Amino acid sequence: MKKFIIYFLLFTILVGGSLYAFDYYVPYSEGWRAGKLIKISKKGILIKTWEGQLSTGIGQDHLWNFSVEPKDKLVIQKLIDYQGKGVKIRYIERFWKIPWLGDTKYFAKEVVLDRDAEQIGD
Repeated sequence: MKKFIIYFLLFTILVGGSLYAFDYYVPYSEGWRAGKLIKISKKGILIKTWEGQLSTGIGQDHLWNFSVEPKDKLVIQKLIDYQGKGVKIRYIERFWKIPWLGDTKYFAKEVVLDRDAEQIGD
């Protein structure tokens, strides 16, 4: 019985670690989204995560929520600086949410000002 428990725990750790590694390193999709950056904030009680919101049109249906990994400090700083402006965000989508990295499956990896959106707004 003791051997069974040890093998079961090892098997569970191996499968769980493999699933986590697959989800972290193999994106489901990736691409760019453009719109007006509504907000970027650090949220959470025990685990703080960076969460943002992009408006891609008019109304609630056109709000896109995304997360930023804490290690992407340059992306976080740019998002803070670009709040309220038109931006393009390169993102990856993961298969599942990873709670200690963010509240969504979408993670911003790069952000640039959208020059076309800036001209329209001026």
